[in-house]
Amino acid sequence: MKSVFLIPLLFLTIFAFGQKPNLKIKYSEQLAVFVFIQNLSENHSENVFKTAFQKSKYNTDEYRNKISKFDKLAIDYSYPFEEFPYGSKIPMQTRDVLKKNLIETDHLIDFKLRSIGIVPIKTLNDLTELISEFTPIYNELIYDPNKEKFEKQVIEITDYANDHQIEEYFQTGLSFYHSSWDQSIPFQIAFYPLPDSDYFTAQAFCNNFVSAIQTNLKDYKDLLSVMMHEIFHIIYNEQSLELKIEIDQSFKENKSKCSNYAYQLLNELLATALGNGYVYEKLEGKLDQNDWYYHQYIDLMARKIYPLVKEYITEKKSMDKNFIDRYIKLYETNFPNWINELDNIMTYRYVISENENDFNIINQLFRYRSGAEYETQITERSIEKMQKTPLTKVIIVSKNNIEKLKLIKSKFKELTNWKFNSDQDFTYKILLSDKSQLIIINTRKKDLKTLIQSIK
Repeated sequence: MKSVFLIPLLFLTIFAFGQKPNLKIKYSEQLAVFVFIQNLSENHSENVFKTAFQKSKYNTDEYRNKISKFDKLAIDYSYPFEEFPYGSKIPMQTRDVLKKNLIETDHLIDFKLRSIGIVPIKTLNDLTELISEFTPIYNELIYDPNKEKFEKQVIEITDYANDHQIEEYFQTGLSFYHSSWDQSIPFQIAFYPLPDSDYFTAQAFCNNFVSAIQTNLKDYKDLLSVMMHEIFHIIYNEQSLELKIEIDQSFKENKSKCSNYAYQLLNELLATALGNGYVYEKLEGKLDQNDWYYHQYIDLMARKIYPLVKEYITEKKSMDKNFIDRYIKLYETNFPNWINELDNIMTYRYVISENENDFNIINQLFRYRSGAEYETQITERSIEKMQKTPLTKVIIVSKNNIEKLKLIKSKFKELTNWKFNSDQDFTYKILLSDKSQLIIINTRKKDLKTLIQSIK
């Protein structure tokens, strides 16, 4: 068996009586191999892992069939936390739990024992076998050529995190969000190398942060501020049910017509203001002059709300109704028309269409999405299900037009006086009482893309 250099775990200093979170940094070979196989999929975009594999001696029918087998493994199951307000808590994803178990175990046998019951045993055995088969390939193509640089990087990141007491920002997040964390549960941080790249990746789930880091990375403030950004999502997610309900009510009771879309932006916005704003400023000594986030609405609003966030942190206050009301006022005052801009409101969408290709067109037009649901039947039940969400509501009618349009009109009180011609192509947009936009698209001769682009 190939010997593997294990990166020493990072045990960050804790407050007396164990009050400060315990963050651990490690390299997880098992996770790295899982991600490696995942990136080899035909459905995955071009990337450094796929390029290295395609140029190698392993690019054969035998291994391509194994990659195809991996793609077909049923490892994605989900369940929502239905007692929480819609969208306020991330649904549980079995893929994330499996990755968590890969990080927290050092042997595939232990991984399999810990993961029994998450997916069917046949699926789990197949997954374990594939990870085992691709481990030497991953090491030969990716890890070993970059081993020296990567292991040096992880030691440097560990030192940097210790020197800058990065765990204190975890505590800052707990205080600001008025959230909770069991201090006996460490937060596991797993890195793996990303050669021939000029960027790093970042993802957080459960009690884990995962990042592929480019092998030429020298400055770690960006990495650690983005790491904390992702961790702040977890802290927000762990707010109590009672607090989630209070926050939800505060947004719904606010009189501003912008309150719903301000709420949709909240999670990503706060993580950006805290991680890319506050943490970066602490590490660098000044705010980042580059984009804080690649989506303009989050980037612009994060900068507007940053003084308020910093005020609350400085005064050791947790987000409350006053914070929410001031945030909504900032949104409404600075960007009043955002609730009409498709690039913004289509980030949070619920689409009903009886033509499944319509979903592909919408995904192509609006690639960035924070929350999306799709339904293939225009029925009383599907519309009622849509109405229970705060998302932008899009109904595309292409069959039995007059019948479907009459049904839609009957289900929304805001459409009582609405008049339509079912024989003509048209779009209609209206702000509903829940402050979400309803968009009705009637297609006869024109293509969907043209109709969407005509919406004002």
